[in-house]
Amino acid sequence: MPLVCLGLSHHTAPVDVRERHAFPPAKMREALIALHDYSAVREALMLQTCGRLEIYAELEDYEAGVGQLKAFLSNFRHADVGDMDSYMYTLLGTQAIDHLFRVSTGIDSMLIGEAEILGQVKEAYVQAQRARSLGKTLHTLFRQALEAGKAARTHTSISGDSISIATAAVACAKRHVGELSGKTVLLIGAGKMGALAARRLKADGATDIVVLNRSHRRAQDVADELGSIARVAEMPGLVNALVAADIVVTSTGASHFVLTPGNVAEAMLARPNRPLFIVDIAVPRDVDPDVARIAGVAVVDVDGLKGVIDVTLDKRRDAIPMVEAIVDAHVERFLQWYQSRVAVPVIASLTQKAEAIREAELVRLFARCPELTERERALITGTSLTIVSKLLHSAIVRIRDKAAENRAEAMTHALMLDELFELQSLSGDPSFPSVPVRDERGE
Repeated sequence: MPLVCLGLSHHTAPVDVRERHAFPPAKMREALIALHDYSAVREALMLQTCGRLEIYAELEDYEAGVGQLKAFLSNFRHADVGDMDSYMYTLLGTQAIDHLFRVSTGIDSMLIGEAEILGQVKEAYVQAQRARSLGKTLHTLFRQALEAGKAARTHTSISGDSISIATAAVACAKRHVGELSGKTVLLIGAGKMGALAARRLKADGATDIVVLNRSHRRAQDVADELGSIARVAEMPGLVNALVAADIVVTSTGASHFVLTPGNVAEAMLARPNRPLFIVDIAVPRDVDPDVARIAGVAVVDVDGLKGVIDVTLDKRRDAIPMVEAIVDAHVERFLQWYQSRVAVPVIASLTQKAEAIREAELVRLFARCPELTERERALITGTSLTIVSKLLHSAIVRIRDKAAENRAEAMTHALMLDELFELQSLSGDPSFPSVPVRDERGE
């Protein structure tokens, strides 16, 4: 079965394209259930962050499967995604595996080694588990991707200096307005990214933070964590909050623009000669691009943060060779498991057939020799188990090892055993791989 990754990311698509194709988080489970219903899609998982939208899938057939993945992206949201092809990449086999491990270790992120990505990979894995769209292949792949991510963070400096999208946003604000002390910061959105930004603002010296969120309770929780420097504003009071702010950091999950030319212009009329700096770290964006046309207003979106902290990433870049070694080791480990699957059906069938013969012959023997004692029966049973185990051991070990070393030769051996012992374990078996995992990219 071909294993693929279909997606777009900050490497291939600007933020306006990524936001156009973003899935609302609340619909992710529904989307996975719908995706799993496509006939050529055996397993599927969707990974969405501010920098990427990717579908990982094991397919019945490459051409049909990729076509169905693209059809799903269009059909599920009843939207035209024709422009997606020019931004999309399709990775097959080893390329898809290597790419996922690079993502989970943080070396494919906009900000190398960003803190959030491993949690986002884990959340995608959990969502797919809940939607029951995972099978053995993707379950194993993502468990190993999480292990690779943890190993990279434990054994290298790839995640040093506590740099993330949220910290980059605060660094960007400081670069534009100077010290945060004495400035009023409006934080719109109190989700995970908003909470991270709030902690960073406090750590970097902010003394007046206003938290505004659709859920008042969540906003209050974030404000309470910050202590006396924070207070809560209600969403209907957005314009008034903008009037008082020097800096705005926004990160909501809204599917529409939160800051528009209308409400920002209204606020700016009430604060002449006072500039307003806005950092938008949401995807889809919270700020209408036309807001940047308003006099006195500067806007930076998530893509604009890439160059903000390049100097501070030097230590992380030094760690990349070590992380790549971890990635290579985990890729090889997964490939050994993935390729050895060719041996599983024939080994299981051979073992089952041998056990069935052994049990049947014992039943016949005990029926013909009713005088045997319980101890004698136990000794005979134990001996029969030992004989079968020793007889099969070398064949099982050999085909399993061969599957990890040479897939084509292992398939030949498996087919030969299947035929010689009349196992019929491989004919029509959907788990018997038909496309070599090391095949390269196809588009």
